[in-house]
Amino acid sequence: MVSSTSQTFCRICHAACPVEVEIEENKVISVRGVKEDPLFKGYTCIKGRQIPDQINSQERLRFHLRKTKDGHFEEVTRVKGLDEVAKKLEEIIEQYGPSAVASYTGTGGYQSSCALATAEAWHKGIGSHQLYTSVTIDQPAKTTAPMRTGSWGAGINNFRDSDIFLAVGNNPMVSSYSPLGGLQGTDPFTKMREAKKRGMKLIVIDPRETELASSADIHLQPIPGEDPTLLAGILNVIFEESIYDHDFCDKWVEPSMLNSLIKSISRFTPEYVAKRCDVDQGAIIEAALMFANGKKGGAGTGTGPSMAPHSSLTEHLIICLNVICGRYNREGDLVESGNFLYPDSPRLAQVIPAKDPTTGPPSRFRNLRGYRGQMPCSTLADEILEPGEGQVRALIVSGGNPVVAFPDHELTISALKDLDLLVVLDHRMTATSELADFVFAPRLALERADVPHLMDRWFAAPYTNYTDAVVEADPELIAEWEFFWELACRMNTPIELSGGEIPLDHKPTDGEVIDLVYSSSRMPIEQIRENRGVVHTGKEYVVQPADPDCVSKFNLMPDGIEVEIDEVFAESTGAELWPGFDPDIHTFRLTSRRLKDVLNSLGTELPQIAARSTTNYAYMSPDDMEDLKIRDDDLIDISSPRSTITGVAKADKTLRRGIVSMAHSWGGTSLTDEKVRDIGTPTSRLTSAREAIDPINGPATNPTPNAAANMPMSRGRSSGFARSATAA
Repeated sequence: MVSSTSQTFCRICHAACPVEVEIEENKVISVRGVKEDPLFKGYTCIKGRQIPDQINSQERLRFHLRKTKDGHFEEVTRVKGLDEVAKKLEEIIEQYGPSAVASYTGTGGYQSSCALATAEAWHKGIGSHQLYTSVTIDQPAKTTAPMRTGSWGAGINNFRDSDIFLAVGNNPMVSSYSPLGGLQGTDPFTKMREAKKRGMKLIVIDPRETELASSADIHLQPIPGEDPTLLAGILNVIFEESIYDHDFCDKWVEPSMLNSLIKSISRFTPEYVAKRCDVDQGAIIEAALMFANGKKGGAGTGTGPSMAPHSSLTEHLIICLNVICGRYNREGDLVESGNFLYPDSPRLAQVIPAKDPTTGPPSRFRNLRGYRGQMPCSTLADEILEPGEGQVRALIVSGGNPVVAFPDHELTISALKDLDLLVVLDHRMTATSELADFVFAPRLALERADVPHLMDRWFAAPYTNYTDAVVEADPELIAEWEFFWELACRMNTPIELSGGEIPLDHKPTDGEVIDLVYSSSRMPIEQIRENRGVVHTGKEYVVQPADPDCVSKFNLMPDGIEVEIDEVFAESTGAELWPGFDPDIHTFRLTSRRLKDVLNSLGTELPQIAARSTTNYAYMSPDDMEDLKIRDDDLIDISSPRSTITGVAKADKTLRRGIVSMAHSWGGTSLTDEKVRDIGTPTSRLTSAREAIDPINGPATNPTPNAAANMPMSRGRSSGFARSATAA
């Protein structure tokens, strides 16, 4: 057989690592990194190297499914299935109105560069605001917190220029993600070694000694859920020592709000914080001094703190750290990422005014509103179950698995079963697919054209890439954008994108839809197509001076922050947010955990991954396991005030005591975990979508569980507690 190679980039996650694909007769044989790539230099992760298994898997759906009246699935042609779905949607809209139709774009859908844009446009075309995505689950405060304080027009200091960085619950060596200004997933191990070699100092706050923490100059391991307490203490030391950037604050921070912040956190003394967080007092002071005395470099959070109590406050205090230390690009600095796929806009060294982040349509529940054009996922189950005007009756799931990803596992299952129509686009039968009325099989990454639309804003250099499809897909398979286009054709509703409407009288190509989605890009798409895997030295944004008429300042104490700081100080632990929490019973805390070989629920079906593990282990400190007479591979019950799951115990010496550390988005539709050793367990069962809510973003403890658990000493099966996390 004659083989050929094609260059593309991986889309298992957002990192977009360039790969070279070996192909024989339209079959993917192997993938490897592109050593010549100027940014990634051949780096790939274990997940990306499983692409041949994913695309060739016998378990992959290569046809579409329809559920029959007796509950089993039968094959249905693409045309017939789409005809029936469109007809049912029209009936639902006629009976209940357009807001009865919702969609959810999950992590898998996000990797397709036109999926969300076409879903958004389709929603506008039918008149429904019920658009949901994974963004409102895992890191919602990263969107809302900067809007409340105001943000800096030129962005945070570049990682490549930094001499200090503080990471809270972030582990980019595994997640390939870091906040802006942090270590990105473009060859992170090499980039960290280079940063340390040039003298950069690293502070990590995480209850686990993660791969990132192993490089830290200071590693603080607090009790999970105490991130706001610890950050308030670090801020207090900086203010007490008067080592913040006075000049920057005088010019760009509202003085009354700065004074209010100083007063509010003055109670968080090193002694108090050390005792409450169970962290060495001297280390807290040392970390504060190290960060403040650095010249360049910011602070940022990962996913973990977003799934812990007071997640909005944690993100707010991180912003405060960056603001008071002036960790932003100034006039004449270069912005390291190119932002080539998005509209050109000058980077000004000034504050973008604060605004209300939640101006979207109101939810019917918990006084929450939409933000960033999306509705909060934590309310979707109730929007489905509660009768009345606005009740959701149809849901389209694009590359997501809500059964195991949404908060409140049992409530989510009840809601999905209550729908009049559930449609899932996925290449495998997930727990959510099992409940669907229709399952449509999509084209996978190597079978479609794409741009790296997520990493374009995070690349650590002004870098561009583009890919065509490198293998031909079966014509029955359907891309995510194509699914919504097919519905629009049948329902005669428009899909209006940045560059105009997608024509409904003929089918466009992937490339033509990309042209419409990214028509306003800083670099024309045609030029990006011609510059694949290229660093454009000299094309960086140069930070421009502030507008002389700019009067905007950071507001470091927006409405609600002072009250929430008071609440944190009044608590003995963030776990008190949970109704039913009992410190004598709920003695452990559950933290979130990223895995090297699995992304959320993706990867567990692949043979090489399954050979490594078929469950999301309940990792514990060896000392805790010894005290409770628990051995590796014992089954343990982990209970929160909401519910109980069964986990498979595993010792992990990187954990501090008092923690159960588990990955999220495992398990299935069972509420009793009989197959926990085979498919894991959904930690979301321990959480509630209705209690312990964040007033801006939704639940204070999101689906990566932050629960409380009772761990009585019994051999083989014991009970555990879990609560908040700063794990990435």
